[in-house]
Amino acid sequence: MRSIDLDSLDIFRTVVQEGGVLRAATKLNRVQSNVTTRIKQLEQRLGRPLFRKQGRGLVLLPEGELLLSYAQRLFRLADEAESEVKSGRAIGVFRIGSLESTAGSRLAPILSRFHRLHPGVVVELVTGTTGALIQRVANFEIEAAFVSEPFTPGALASRKVFDEELVLITGKDVESIRRAGDLGGMTLIAFASGCSYRKRVEDWLGGSAVLPARTLEFASYQAMIACVAAGTGFAVVPRSLLSTLKAAQDVRQHELPARVRKNRTHLVWNGAASGSLQRLMELLA
Repeated sequence: MRSIDLDSLDIFRTVVQEGGVLRAATKLNRVQSNVTTRIKQLEQRLGRPLFRKQGRGLVLLPEGELLLSYAQRLFRLADEAESEVKSGRAIGVFRIGSLESTAGSRLAPILSRFHRLHPGVVVELVTGTTGALIQRVANFEIEAAFVSEPFTPGALASRKVFDEELVLITGKDVESIRRAGDLGGMTLIAFASGCSYRKRVEDWLGGSAVLPARTLEFASYQAMIACVAAGTGFAVVPRSLLSTLKAAQDVRQHELPARVRKNRTHLVWNGAASGSLQRLMELLA
């Protein structure tokens, strides 16, 4: 069903305000027959008469009174929408994605400040692996996402936002890990395929022809760290996350080679940035 257009409602409202078709036509700079036709078309669409003749003028019927009240509200909303858009203020729903580690260790103070500065924006945050988040941005399911190297942006725009230091963690009973070969036969604890940190450690192990005995997949860092602390295996996590979760004392940390340890988090988005995304990037800068 096609909705009533604002132009028809404007003609209807003007006829009411001016008290007749002739004066409304003059004000709208239209011929009288055009205004009459548009009113008849509106009545046909609604299946109800809106006016009754009284002498040379028109009087609103109850159905016309009801339509007028809605028309006034619609025009107020249209004026408000135009004003808000022209003002450049960030408004509406802002859907973004993030790695779980970034959400847990980096985003809370940033999004809190964003909310204070832009209360008209409703932020919806989803978490996932780098691969999954990039796919969701590419499909316009979310507007932007915080993802980690290595990744292929394709047609997406991106900018670096955070430097991260990755650290290898094991149970406290593991004394020292100096090279990839020391991890042979141990269990890798990681997120599902598509996790950039998992790919980074797998590439490092593969470069030394080392394969984990098995890989256990978890959906949260809390579960991963708890499993590592229990002596089940090893994982690679951002050092900042260990501090945030206050978990550093539960595991043993081992330095990784610089090419593996140094990592960067990027913000990726698809197409032109909205007002909300622009404001977020200003905070990140």
